[in-house]
Parts: sequence; C-alpha cells; structure tokens
Amino acid sequence: MRTRLFFMLAFSFLVLAACNKSSNSGNCNFTPTTAVAPAAEIAVLKAVLDASYTQHPSGIFYKITTPGAGITAEVCSDVTVKYLGSLINGTPFDSSYQRSPNGATFTLGQLILGWQIGIPLIKKGGSIILYIPPSLGYGASGGGAAIPPNSNLVFTIDLVNVQ
Repeated sequence: MRTRLFFMLAFSFLVLAACNKSSNSGNCNFTPTTAVAPAAEIAVLKAVLDASYTQHPSGIFYKITTPGAGITAEVCSDVTVKYLGSLINGTPFDSSYQRSPNGATFTLGQLILGWQIGIPLIKKGGSIILYIPPSLGYGASGGGAAIPPNSNLVFTIDLVNVQ
C-alpha cells in the first residue's frame, strides 16, 4: 500500500513539475531587434503598396487583418503560427497550411527579423500581412532554391498561440 502511494505521489509530482515549466522565460538569450532596412529597400516596397499598408519604423510594411486578443508575443515567446510565404511577384515558397494544418511552433527570436518585428504587432488569434525588405528577411544569401538573394517577401500570418 505504501509503495503504491509513493508511486502515485511521485507520478503526481513529475506531472506538476512538467506543467509548471516555463517555455523560455528563464533561459532566453534573444534581445529585441533594432534593425532598420536601407532606404532603397523601403522605397521599392513603398512603390508597389497602396495606402492600406502601414510602414513600421524598421522598414517592414504591414496590414493587420485581425488584431487578436490577449497575449502579445515577445522575442523569447514560443509562437504557433499558420502562414503563407511568397515572393513579391506572388510566387509561393512556403506554407504551413499544407505542412502543418494546426500551425507550426517557433521561438520568435530564432526567426527572420521581419517576423520578430511584425508578429508582436498583433495578439494571439490575430492575423497580419507583412511585406519584408531583403535585409529584414533572408538578405543577400537568400533562402535556398526557393528564395533568391535580396528578395522582398510577403507573409500572411495567423498567430494561433503565444507561450
């Protein structure tokens, strides 16, 4: 009887300890970015976008389609997102909708600077369209075969969860 009680208490302790673990709060090595795109990159995006897009001081352009409610992501937050990424000419290069219908989870500080700047503009449950200049995206190196060097990027992002 005591052995059974001991194992039940030990199991309960392990379950509670696992539930109380904070995602990144104690060991976050990321700092918010202060990066700003060069004026020439900003001018390219400004020339193709209409007045419904807002220019962020960093040089990204965005349109909040749904603001969301509740928690706002920070650089050390784990975010679960559904997204579609495309080049400015409309060619898609990535979609979590196909790969991960429930969303993909990342630590915000590990993502491209444009996402680090844009995702905190909405709250959990929100949606945003981001136009990201090359220096805040994949830059001169590009992103593999699908994203050429110095590409302007477009992302439609649904922020499913923030932890």
